[in-house]
Amino acid sequence: MKRLAILFSALLLGACGNSQMASLEAGDRDHSISIIREQAYLNGPWETTLIVAGFPQCQRRYPLKGMAGDKVRITVYRPEPGVFILNSGKRWYVTALQSCGFQMYQEPPPEPGEMVGTFQVKDGVLSYLAKPPA
Repeated sequence: MKRLAILFSALLLGACGNSQMASLEAGDRDHSISIIREQAYLNGPWETTLIVAGFPQCQRRYPLKGMAGDKVRITVYRPEPGVFILNSGKRWYVTALQSCGFQMYQEPPPEPGEMVGTFQVKDGVLSYLAKPPA
């Protein structure tokens, strides 16, 4: 019976999913945007979420629909301090750290600002790659 319980516990732990996170700090640790990929169970579908943190005022979590698997690539632009525009394919979003607001653009913005980096999955791992200084 004891062996069966140990085997069952090992199977349950082996069926656990995965979670990955990458962050961009905007000046200090209290202001950041993060992307999280989560899998509820092994080999299950990935769910992608944006977390906007503007402490002490706010922290909010927004699901990013249509960004699953290893195809996650989000380019980050900064038109002004504390405001970020995110682009993934045909989708464009804007977020502000002071209010933790988040909104999808209906049309791509004419000038998204300075490109600061990219969230991407490479070799199965989510990471943030800052744009090298000029």
